[in-house]
Amino acid sequence: MSDTANPQTLIERYLACYNAFDVEGMLALLSDEVHFENHSGGALTVSTDGREAFRALAEQGKALFREREQRVTAWQLSPEAAVVAIDYRGTLAVDLPNGMTAGSVLALQGQSEFAFSGGKISRIIDRS
Repeated sequence: MSDTANPQTLIERYLACYNAFDVEGMLALLSDEVHFENHSGGALTVSTDGREAFRALAEQGKALFREREQRVTAWQLSPEAAVVAIDYRGTLAVDLPNGMTAGSVLALQGQSEFAFSGGKISRIIDRS
């Protein structure tokens, strides 16, 4: 496996792009058929299939935050999959329907599960 297809390298690049609001950079690391899920409090909140559906979701998320950071605190790696513990912190750019206002800081801990195929990320499951 080349360094660019190394699971840890792929995840580090993906998170760097996420933190920098670089949607195109994120997409370049994903397979065409990428599957994404977000679970919050044990409930599935969003699911997408395919790079274009992921792009739409990433663009929506980009607009919600003034700044954001996902930081890995622990790694479990294999050539086919990885589970990473994540500390997340983001500052809202807009008011949300749930009552959170622009400028509010969202801080969460969770984990992200990644799967790989053909040297790209083929699945991301976020849980917080």
